[in-house]
Amino acid sequence: MIGALKRFSRTTALALSLGMTGFAGGQAQAEESLILAHAMNTDHVFHALSERFMGELDGKPINIDYHPGGDLGDWTSLFEQSMQGVVPMSLTWGASEFDGRLDLAYLGYVVSNWEQAQKLYGPGSDMLDIYNGILHELGLHAVGIIPTDFGSVVIRKGVDKVPVNFPADANGLKIRVPGLPMAVERFNNLGFSAVPIPLTEVYTALQLGTVDARSFSTAVETYSLRDVLETNILTNDYFEHAFWLVNKDWWEGLETADREALQTAIDTTLEWSWGEAQAKSEEFLQKARDAGIKVVELDDAQLAAARKIAHETEWPAMEKIIGSEIMSQIRQAAAN
Repeated sequence: MIGALKRFSRTTALALSLGMTGFAGGQAQAEESLILAHAMNTDHVFHALSERFMGELDGKPINIDYHPGGDLGDWTSLFEQSMQGVVPMSLTWGASEFDGRLDLAYLGYVVSNWEQAQKLYGPGSDMLDIYNGILHELGLHAVGIIPTDFGSVVIRKGVDKVPVNFPADANGLKIRVPGLPMAVERFNNLGFSAVPIPLTEVYTALQLGTVDARSFSTAVETYSLRDVLETNILTNDYFEHAFWLVNKDWWEGLETADREALQTAIDTTLEWSWGEAQAKSEEFLQKARDAGIKVVELDDAQLAAARKIAHETEWPAMEKIIGSEIMSQIRQAAAN
């Protein structure tokens, strides 16, 4: 995560009570700001989303107190603060510390391309309802799902291997994975030797040869590690996405018209974000190529083989965590 940046405050227009705007003598009195926060820097898609969202509200009176860059805490802290209602609106990831079922966001091979991803995770999608079935128990409501990018496998310099046929090609390669049981299982099943390593130690682990590869690498992250990488394999084994969260009680306490106005601005912003996220992915993949990194795509047969491994091993394991009812909903949603 990125260190704190200077707080941004922005006044936008929105003739809404939002539970914090009073009326005196028929005149709207803004008593409090609506806090919108996230933990990423201003190069991240979260910032572009926030700016776009605030632009959608131009001309209507409400003060958006905007905090990017971890000004109010890291992404896990913001998740918790939104649960508590301290930060009523945040852009963040699902913190499985509070409910292990939120690891569902990392499930392998639910979708394999951008068209499938937007259909499954876009505004009003089936997955939004599935996630809200979990989040509502934590006092949260997801007003939308934020697309980021597909995860890739990247290989450090000097390895001179390009695993594309799984599991055979990955034999003998040590790969960094995040500290998620699902991640360890996925990459062990794909033939690697999975090694959980904190994100802050990944660059050094690749540089020193502690591991040969890294999983869960988006295009932006691949480019940021370009000094130690030679290959980016577009496994597309999971689709990274985040949540646009609100405190559930706060959201439900809004007037219907106010809530609908906010949701419309959010939906419009998220529709725009899909093209922006894909463009950002393609931009940074090209930057990686220009920096000398070889970018490799799996062919249809290779992709199908990797997907089959995940569906036969990882999906049953996830079903034990989230239950057969939710897993059945996911299978149905992914098949549509």
